[in-house]
Amino acid sequence: MNKEILKNINVLYVEDEKDVREFTSKTLGSIVNTIIVAQDGEEGLIKFKENSDINIILADINMPKMDGIKMCSEIRKINNKIPIIITSAHSDPHFLNCAINVKVSSFALKPINLYNLIENMIKSIEPIFLKLELENINNKLDKEESTKKIQQVLDSQYNIVLITSILNITNVNNKFLEFFGVNSIEEFLNKNTSLLSKFKEEKGFFSLKSLNNKDNWLNELLELKDLNRIIKIKNNLGKEKVFIINIDKYDQQNSNYILSFTDITEREDKLNILRYQNNYDQLTGLFNKEKFNQILIKEIKRNNRYKSPLSIIIFNIDDFNSFNKNFGHSLGDQVLKLISEIVINSVREHDSIVRWESKDFLVLLPQTNLDGAKIVAEKIRNSIKNLQIDQVSKKITASFGVTKLKEIDNEESIISRAREALYQAKNEGKNLVSQI
Repeated sequence: MNKEILKNINVLYVEDEKDVREFTSKTLGSIVNTIIVAQDGEEGLIKFKENSDINIILADINMPKMDGIKMCSEIRKINNKIPIIITSAHSDPHFLNCAINVKVSSFALKPINLYNLIENMIKSIEPIFLKLELENINNKLDKEESTKKIQQVLDSQYNIVLITSILNITNVNNKFLEFFGVNSIEEFLNKNTSLLSKFKEEKGFFSLKSLNNKDNWLNELLELKDLNRIIKIKNNLGKEKVFIINIDKYDQQNSNYILSFTDITEREDKLNILRYQNNYDQLTGLFNKEKFNQILIKEIKRNNRYKSPLSIIIFNIDDFNSFNKNFGHSLGDQVLKLISEIVINSVREHDSIVRWESKDFLVLLPQTNLDGAKIVAEKIRNSIKNLQIDQVSKKITASFGVTKLKEIDNEESIISRAREALYQAKNEGKNLVSQI
């Protein structure tokens, strides 16, 4: 690791647990220039305002007075670039989502692995110090000396780093050569049409497809937010790695850019878990209400534009509360999973299914009129009625409400009308499909 860089950095460390704070600050204090310690977010914010030379922030999430996320949000109003590493004892989706929104550089789960923490600190701080060092070299050394010194500096970096103009890559470090399994940048360019060709074209990642102007991709990259500068690349062994690109324009005269690729493969795993937790019901694997609302709003807008039919089905299991009381919640959960599978197998790939509430399911059917929606509802109803569970002697049934989108509808009114149809089916004897 490029530990030399640590000798020059000033760290703000915010942690409310005394034992953790004392041990970690003592260890870090021996390898960094200065460590400034605070015991809660409120004190951390004050100390940040008092010390203009802080280079990086380490902060716990859960703290009294002011939590780490709130503190970081306030700091971002003052400094939008400073690296922030968040520590937490658990992967709470809400807090992690908030952490992403305040542009954290990395996450460190407790108990803290100090080696990993130091590694993450180096990864986060390197691009900032690298730009300053290269600018200093250009200003003070002649061309021959600066070329040698620049290469030495690049090779000392922990991240994959390259220097490029709009047209050509001029320098790469050893990490770059090792990653792609080449001996020189010339060998790399002989094997590949461009660096961009190595970026995997996949939803959620920056690639050639993301660009509006391929001839000016560096300026376009500069304008993107951090989370839109995430790329996926295969190394020379065929293993996929995820990086976030830090880009800086450092040589104004020659329009040179520094690109630093920070490996966030582990962080991307956390983000994928977070996205899943935010979008899906944990029991059934179906969309949750929040995600479904987003889909419904888009589908209504699409319907208003193209005037194609849009229908909705809402249903729930008849007498499910008494079922749970008689057979237990564990068996009730099993029933919910089985019904989820029935619905998945009864609809098309582009239809959307949500576990709306504990016993309620909702199905959105684009390009489907009321008659078509009723056919789908009847198919699901019959499959549920025929469901066989060894531990359950009584039949499981469900009641359905079906409606279609009208010109005056919004996302609330169409669901409300579908629910009215559901109540109608319940009142008429249950195990029925009713439409309004």
